[in-house]
Amino acid sequence: MDETRPHDDTTYWDAGPGPATEAPAPGSPDEPFAECVLCREPTEYPESTKGSTLCPVCEWQEAQRTACSG
Repeated sequence: MDETRPHDDTTYWDAGPGPATEAPAPGSPDEPFAECVLCREPTEYPESTKGSTLCPVCEWQEAQRTACSG
């Protein structure tokens, strides 16, 4: 290592876009919410959730329909 030159950290850290510009990891709190499959409103579930996602209103209405269909 050349000790006569001053150490410049910017050459090491200026390597391109950081984590703030990358897509959030699945399940992270920064991940956007999935859309309801019936009304397209945001749900309580992240986009990485598999299956049909419903917003709280549609989920409640679906529960009412299935509860009374017996």
